[in-house]
Amino acid sequence: TMRIINLAAGIMLGMPVVSCREIKKVHNEPPANIPVVAVKTMPMCINHFYVSDIRAIRNVELRSKVSGFLETINVDEGQKVRKGQVLFRINDTEFKTNVAKAKAILNTAEAEEQVAEVEYQRVKLLTDKNIVSNTELKLAVSKFKAAKARTEEARSDYNIAAHKLSYATICAPFDGVVDRIPLRAGSLISEGTLITSVSDISSMYAYFDISENEYLAYKRKQNEMANKEDVAATLILSDGETYAQTGKVETVVSEFDVNTGSISFRATFPNPDHLLKHKATGKIKLSSKVENALIIPQKATFEVQDKTYVYVLDGADVVRMKPFEPADRIDEYYIVKSGLRDGERIVYEGIQDLKDGMKVVPMQLSSDSVYSLTTF
Repeated sequence: TMRIINLAAGIMLGMPVVSCREIKKVHNEPPANIPVVAVKTMPMCINHFYVSDIRAIRNVELRSKVSGFLETINVDEGQKVRKGQVLFRINDTEFKTNVAKAKAILNTAEAEEQVAEVEYQRVKLLTDKNIVSNTELKLAVSKFKAAKARTEEARSDYNIAAHKLSYATICAPFDGVVDRIPLRAGSLISEGTLITSVSDISSMYAYFDISENEYLAYKRKQNEMANKEDVAATLILSDGETYAQTGKVETVVSEFDVNTGSISFRATFPNPDHLLKHKATGKIKLSSKVENALIIPQKATFEVQDKTYVYVLDGADVVRMKPFEPADRIDEYYIVKSGLRDGERIVYEGIQDLKDGMKVVPMQLSSDSVYSLTTF
């Protein structure tokens, strides 16, 4: 018979003999020990990270307003300075000479003005007594006005000379730190030459860009806050360490970038130890609390034609493909916006071996072993 023939063939080939009925039974056996976990609702803290550009709250370039030789440098690069402290001096011999000359011209003009005024008063008195004509009075008035104009011109020239003399002394505009000084004493500088910069780094600004959707969510959350407090921000330094001081998001610009669709925010951080420097880099971390976040593991999901799915088990342990809409991704988890319910059983691992409508033998995993997110 056929079975004897199969048995003989199996013996000849050294293979085990399995009947068709036994093969069919093996194929109908449902996959066993499929890890399953329940969709969980839990409070959690969501962190968002943004590349940041760090700037001093004040940074001013010190440029020469006059030409001349740099005579003295009273500070060193990186030195802390106080407001009004003399930093540099340009040779001022020529400026002092110009001031003295302008002062002499002003004194002469003032003397001539006094003479013209006395003459005007004398002619006016004689005109009132009808001793001289009104023509003489008009002439005296004109001479007096011309003398006053020359005095004003001379005073203006003197003020200009005095200002140029003051420009030869360069002082710190505020408390801060001196940047690099590319010049040395004796250097010939021209008007507008950059001498150095001074930065006020007592506090620092951290600028970062967020998307339009994130901006709208931020404003809605801010409007919901009863006390309207500034949102706290954390700064991650370039080496991955967290900056010790907490900052506050205080300012947002008025326009979106048409090229990127983002908008710039600014957070302010205290800098008591002057660890942060002008033009440093880092990342801003903004944290938000969600009271009832619906969480699923990312490894339990898969995508088909731009939609995200999970395998959900029904009451008969049959898996069904079910789409859902993720709201956010935190570490290796998704926060579900819609499509799933708290407590639904989903396949945790082995989804690549499953098909829609397949019956399985589930192995229920505890939520504590799967969900290890930091809550608040």
